[in-house]
Amino acid sequence: MQLERLRTDRPAAIALLRRAVELGVDHVDTAQFYGDGFVNGVIRDALRPEDGVVVASKVGADPDPDGPIPLRPAQRPEQLRASVEDNLASLGLDQIPVVNLRRLDVGPGLRASGDQIVDLDDQLAVMTALRDEGKIGGIGLSSIALDGLRRALPAGIVCVQNSYSLVSRDDEEMLRLCVDEQIAWVPFFPLGGAFPGMPKVGDDPAVIEAAHTLGVAPAQVGLAWLLHHAPNVLLIPGTASVEHLEANLAAGSLTRDPSTLATLAALDAIQSRSANGVSLG
Repeated sequence: MQLERLRTDRPAAIALLRRAVELGVDHVDTAQFYGDGFVNGVIRDALRPEDGVVVASKVGADPDPDGPIPLRPAQRPEQLRASVEDNLASLGLDQIPVVNLRRLDVGPGLRASGDQIVDLDDQLAVMTALRDEGKIGGIGLSSIALDGLRRALPAGIVCVQNSYSLVSRDDEEMLRLCVDEQIAWVPFFPLGGAFPGMPKVGDDPAVIEAAHTLGVAPAQVGLAWLLHHAPNVLLIPGTASVEHLEANLAAGSLTRDPSTLATLAALDAIQSRSANGVSLG
């Protein structure tokens, strides 16, 4: 999503993706509504089949540049199908490896009203049909409630994208269900703070202290904690700069160090006690 910030410097956006591939990135998260096709076009031009990068897109919203949020719901089955077709065209693919159905059940951002309140079963029916037609590979869910995920399991869900971070862990039960069902957990807003009132990982005193101890940035601690916390986590921290990309990727190496693992385990315990209402001070 952050690649849209490079709209006026397309070569820089392509170079950033090429650098990501060089550094071993093999999963890119996108959507037609990121820059109204701009980001998909950059991905199409930057990535090659031999790179082995899994492209995951999403449907359930359309661009709304003049709205309070630059998106509007597009939840009806015919809109989901049209969005898949738009993604296929802008990505230049015959099949999108994974398409996330962005529900509007939970989390910050959009909410559905009127004819945009659509039953999950009706949406899964069109997503399954698109998979059967070979236009998408796997079905994912985004901004989904726990009951919705349970209802969707028979359709064969490959990943879940919900807002989740070290300091925002309301979906812990859903994460554990995903572990049990071997479903990838792809937290968006992995460092929190994208909307007013949302806590930020980098502002948490325990994270700041851990970062100081380890000699790294607080954001790297937050990302490393996610990787350490569950075996099915795939991270998609956005960026528009090579420097930030490299810092994000460096967080992956932190979990290999025994002292870092101990520090992250302590953070896990602190957050668990806090979530259970135990005072920290």
